[in-house]
Amino acid sequence: VQLQASGGGLVQAGDSLRLSCVASGGALSTLNMGWFRQAPGKDREFVAVAGWSADKIYYRDSVQGRFTISRDNAKNTVYLQMNSLKPEDTAVYYCAAAILDSPILWMSKLYEYWGQGTQVTVSS
Repeated sequence: VQLQASGGGLVQAGDSLRLSCVASGGALSTLNMGWFRQAPGKDREFVAVAGWSADKIYYRDSVQGRFTISRDNAKNTVYLQMNSLKPEDTAVYYCAAAILDSPILWMSKLYEYWGQGTQVTVSS
């Protein structure tokens, strides 16, 4: 499975961005899809996950209510709609795919496939 993330950019605080991640070489409908981010000098952290089953959507607390993850299995694409962006959201954002189902999909080590990352910069 290959993942291609896009949609990052430079925005001001309060603006919105939508990230996209297109999967190829595999059916998105069978994969748990997550978004992670890594800011300079910090560890990679979980942002959101949309499991292959519709009842598994989770967010990290700091983005809850501002970010929305969604998936279009017909287009093999997962999205991350980011609203009310803050400077602390600045990071490289990665999409990732996990084959196995798990109650701890917030852990990056469960993901076998990773996209190349897209930079999101939020100025104050």
